[in-house]
Amino acid sequence: MALSYKARRRLSVVILLVGLPIYIVVALNVVALFDRPPFLLELAIYVVLGIVWVLPLKAVFKGIGQADPDA
Repeated sequence: MALSYKARRRLSVVILLVGLPIYIVVALNVVALFDRPPFLLELAIYVVLGIVWVLPLKAVFKGIGQADPDA
């Protein structure tokens, strides 16, 4: 069952306002469990974590910035 444009738009706002801050806190706490790695490795970890969160949600965000195709 595909989500409508309005449902995807609302879901994307909820994900960005609620889900993303929660993900950031969890990612910071997981990284803080280990000893601090070298700067470049730490940067690589944060870059990968910054990309990984959106991969499963790609379908929700696709086409949100465009006009409503049903209108």
